[in-house]
Amino acid sequence: MTGAFAHGQSLLVADAHLQRDGGQDRKTVDVAVGILINAHNQFLLTSRPPGKVYEAYWEFPGGKLEANETVEQALTRELEEELGLKIDDVQIWRQQLVDYPHALVRLNFCKVRSWQGNLEMREGQQFAWQSLPVQVVPVLPGTVPVLTWLAEESGFVGDTHQASS
Repeated sequence: MTGAFAHGQSLLVADAHLQRDGGQDRKTVDVAVGILINAHNQFLLTSRPPGKVYEAYWEFPGGKLEANETVEQALTRELEEELGLKIDDVQIWRQQLVDYPHALVRLNFCKVRSWQGNLEMREGQQFAWQSLPVQVVPVLPGTVPVLTWLAEESGFVGDTHQASS
């Protein structure tokens, strides 16, 4: 479900039937998200680690910005911490505001086509290189708009993912 939000930014409401932690006055949490695209034009999805909110849901990797950190700096730090990768060129791509029951997050999506190192799942998560339609389930709500944008860019027609039951 989407709706209008301040400053013309669209708002995606995840699990709208659930109570919101912190009510209406929640601070927005900025998150840097990496869309790693390999030489076969596949993108990397990782599962949410054990013990975290939305555990086992599939998402693009990344994490919260720390104080005085840019999106590029946060993404570089997060991908090294979580995946053991040193990324090179970060292309800031799009933003999406997502109202999850546990937090209001501004997802800053970045395309990354170059990195060094081998994937290491340092938080107990899983990974899968995917193309459309993605085969992993369930997909985190904040990931769905990205799949739509990737479909639009590539001319893909059809369902981008399987709906979770």
